[in-house]
Amino acid sequence: MERLMGDDNTQYLTFRLNDEIFALGIDKVREVLDFTQITRVPQVPEFMRGVINLRGSVVPVVDMRLKFGMPKTEKTVNTCIIIVEIKLDEETTVLGALADSVQEVLDLEPDQIEPAPRIGTRLSTEFIRGMGKRDEQFIIILDIDRVFSSEELAVVQAAGD
Repeated sequence: MERLMGDDNTQYLTFRLNDEIFALGIDKVREVLDFTQITRVPQVPEFMRGVINLRGSVVPVVDMRLKFGMPKTEKTVNTCIIIVEIKLDEETTVLGALADSVQEVLDLEPDQIEPAPRIGTRLSTEFIRGMGKRDEQFIIILDIDRVFSSEELAVVQAAGD
């Protein structure tokens, strides 16, 4: 719980990957886009699907399902790209996170968030900020700044240049 102290963010954008609900602090989300044409980039990790043109800027797009060891995201009417800002070593990177669907923005107070479990999840818990609960559904709250390693972000940034 100590990691959550001082975290005054209480609004989270929830999204679905497979049958699981994930959340990002709203302060990390720039916008949500409908699925658009993604241009493949050769010789990048499998989880990196390619790049999109966002108002004249080249933005790399990563498949969050692949990053988390799930099957590749298939395009549906609800598939979307969440444009996020990631901070690593004082540098900000903008990237698109492919998700099955966006659910809603919800408020979770720090006392509604439990620390990440040590076991029982397919994800390495270092990028889980905590576990929220809404009704009977668990929400995995991601620390998006820790989802990608500096090496992975270097590849993603190079694709966007």
